[in-house]
Amino acid sequence: MPSSPTPSPTPEPSGVRRRSLLGAAAAAPVLASLAGAGSASAAPVASTTAGSAGGPRALPGGGDLGPNVIVFDPSTANIQGRLDEIFKQQESAQFGTGRYALLFKPGTYSGLNAQLGFYTSIAGLGLSPDDTTINGDVTVDAGWFDGNATQNFWRSAENLALVPVSGTNRWAVSQAAPFRRMHVRGGLNLAPDGYGWASGGYIADSRIDGTVGPYSQQQWYTRDSSVGGWLNAVWNMVFSGVEGAPAQSFPEPPYTTLETTPVSREKPFLYLDGDEYRVFLPEKRTDARGVSWGNGTPRGTSLPLAQFYVAGPDDSAATLNQALEEGLHLLLTPGIYHLDRTVEVNRAGTVVLGLGYATLIPDNGVTALKVADVDGVRLAGFLVDAGPVNSATLVEVGPEGASADHSANPTTVQDVFVRIGGAGPGKATTSLVVNSRHTIVDHTWVWRADHGDGVGWETNRADYGVVVNGDDVLITGLFVEHFNKYDVQWNGERGRTVFFQNEKAYDAPDQAAIQNGSIKGYAAYKVGDDVTEHEGWGLGSYCYYNVNPSIVQHHGFAAPNRSGVRFHGLLVVSLGGNGQYECVINDTGSPTSGTDTVPSKVVQYP
Repeated sequence: MPSSPTPSPTPEPSGVRRRSLLGAAAAAPVLASLAGAGSASAAPVASTTAGSAGGPRALPGGGDLGPNVIVFDPSTANIQGRLDEIFKQQESAQFGTGRYALLFKPGTYSGLNAQLGFYTSIAGLGLSPDDTTINGDVTVDAGWFDGNATQNFWRSAENLALVPVSGTNRWAVSQAAPFRRMHVRGGLNLAPDGYGWASGGYIADSRIDGTVGPYSQQQWYTRDSSVGGWLNAVWNMVFSGVEGAPAQSFPEPPYTTLETTPVSREKPFLYLDGDEYRVFLPEKRTDARGVSWGNGTPRGTSLPLAQFYVAGPDDSAATLNQALEEGLHLLLTPGIYHLDRTVEVNRAGTVVLGLGYATLIPDNGVTALKVADVDGVRLAGFLVDAGPVNSATLVEVGPEGASADHSANPTTVQDVFVRIGGAGPGKATTSLVVNSRHTIVDHTWVWRADHGDGVGWETNRADYGVVVNGDDVLITGLFVEHFNKYDVQWNGERGRTVFFQNEKAYDAPDQAAIQNGSIKGYAAYKVGDDVTEHEGWGLGSYCYYNVNPSIVQHHGFAAPNRSGVRFHGLLVVSLGGNGQYECVINDTGSPTSGTDTVPSKVVQYP
């Protein structure tokens, strides 16, 4: 995601710069001093008796969370030193192998500045964010990249209350960096120091008492939250169910505001009940508005850690499948998991929860994870990295032809991110396929890498980002970038998307390489020709054809021209004149032109 002009009230830098092509960052040494220190554990509880003759022994539930889950309590010595040590390792390790979860037991902590680098998650262990208060900051900045925050990916903050030292906390992130269940007792600044470029982002189930200042943020999606104010907008700011959000005003300023979120169910999270670790499963909300935890204990159910197989990166796919077959849920502790077969989630209500950006890599062209057509599966908090052998798909929610009604208890996919290339050569024909009806995808970034190792038009070939075949699917916070053909292809009926951010692939060699029959280029978001009902709010597509700036993209969006297919708040942008759009959606909307990075917008379609 390259950078954009910075809005008033900050000075406007000159020119448009893209993300620099970075070499893969070498993994720093593991923090030996942290191995085992402060790690969380729970005694294995599930049966370990022998299985059937010749079969594997049953796997235990619960257990140690491993060396890269670092647990603090208010009496822990030298918390700041440990935070600084992890940040030093992870600050610029964009494609490194380190993975960390920093967990804070309920209580009050003072004088901390938790700076977060790559693949680092910080979270409180209370049922409510206000159970764990940091008198200090949880900071993301961009000093490692000369003040440019457009590569501040893969980090998260969750379930904490912050009292910022200066009155305002800095959270200068771009894609795959969720800010969930947070209470900021002050303001929130979404720009880096110096107000350089930023390309975020996502807030959910959070309360910011003061003003949120996006400044240079190109786009942002905020869901089911409360804000004391919102300062400005650049291209595309979208709100659903947010108390204090700006009023609907697209195209100027470009605020798209829904009073409520149609359906939402917050992400599962780990917490402490006394000395016992449990996983809380928030309940589904319809027409949601505001935070889920505002009146004390959140509504939902809870599972003891003993019902989870606590997996580590040395576990094989066979072991993960055995755990699932035995009725256990999966807790993926931080690390990189190499898979030689598909992880199969076949039981209704199964939870697969990752900590610290646990990463699944299919090594031999298999699909990393498949979900059966069952109720209530929850996938959350992990990264899927394409392997060097092409996978037909990376994640499948429901088998082909899935048709069961899951409206009462849908499957949710939250903070599940997909990457093709960047950390090394990777290929996948389609990244995420959603076949099950009523699935909720809540915040995903599906990314064919534009920089790093193993990057090239054919080197990390990936034709399709997200394909939705199931009916009644809702996606809130959809980020999909750089695919060789359609970034999103939506074939199911009654689909809905609230917020979409896209860039077309940078590296197309020529016009012929992207030609789609008689159409110049594949749309970023394509609704199938036979679809009769579909709706989207706050959708943007950008082009930056830097290899061949003469390339023309006919439109960012393609959909059947019928009354039941409706869009609100569409835009396309040519970044610095590197490629152009002729239209916004179908044959509607003004073309982009010249080198000025000025969006072309369509308020309503049709």
